[in-house]
Amino acid sequence: MNSLRIRRGTIAVAAAAVLPFALAACSDSGNDDKTTSPTSAADPSTESQEPGEDSMAMDEPFGPACAGVPKDGAGSFDGMAKDPVATAASNNPALSTLVTAVKQAGLVDTLNNAQNITVFAPTNDAFAKLPKADLDKVLADKATLTKILTYHVVGQKLAPKQLENGSFETLQKGMVTTKGSGEDYTVNDSSKVVCGNVKTANANVYIVDTVLMPK
Repeated sequence: MNSLRIRRGTIAVAAAAVLPFALAACSDSGNDDKTTSPTSAADPSTESQEPGEDSMAMDEPFGPACAGVPKDGAGSFDGMAKDPVATAASNNPALSTLVTAVKQAGLVDTLNNAQNITVFAPTNDAFAKLPKADLDKVLADKATLTKILTYHVVGQKLAPKQLENGSFETLQKGMVTTKGSGEDYTVNDSSKVVCGNVKTANANVYIVDTVLMPK
């Protein structure tokens, strides 16, 4: 009998010792459920950051000719963003003919002092498509040159999205039309944007492969 009482006492003590741990375990299990749900709730917020990153990527320069822009220095994208547009263009080797034309027309200060403009900037290769005699004649005729160059300038900053199906008045008072999507845009159905959304201190620049001619 005594040994039976001892055994029962031992079982009771063991049960009393184990019960709090069992309750604690159940309590911890409940807490685990509560702590996991905020984690799963946080996942959507992580996902919601992705569109912002995509938007930032879309705000970067795009197009095949962007690869030829210097990686650093005044002619790089970062360098051009610090200067007004005529100065920024003068630091880009692919725009040297355009810069010469802007100087010949006396438009450096006009472009540098303008606020919030868009410039469709023909590359050297775009000017090379013109017969040399015609190009030399235009460069020597300030009035005609000014008319052509100001036709490449719109008096507002245009984002790529606005080029999808756009029509814009230029400083020359003529109209340019744009179409396209993503990273593929055309101006006046003939001039392709080869490096777009280049930022300068006062302008958005779209480098194009053909000189635009006012009608």
